[in-house]
Amino acid sequence: MWAVATAATFLLLDPVLGAAVAIFGGALVALTVAAADWDRHSSYEEREMERARRRKEKWARQAGARARDRARWEAHQARRAGRSGGGDAAA
Repeated sequence: MWAVATAATFLLLDPVLGAAVAIFGGALVALTVAAADWDRHSSYEEREMERARRRKEKWARQAGARARDRARWEAHQARRAGRSGGGDAAA
């Protein structure tokens, strides 16, 4: 029906009006197609659960690096405590 209205407007009236009908009709058709699966997307809660699962996997993958960093930090803190324990107040 939209194509017939566009063709009739082009042929019987003005090409500018025909272009307007074509543009607005095309936009309306595109909107209708885009909205056809509006209810089939995942919910907010489902997306958040998926993000939480990915964050948990990433956290587990990086556990070794965190353990190494923690060990280095504790060694650094022990060295600082050893230096300041010698009576030097400027540490």
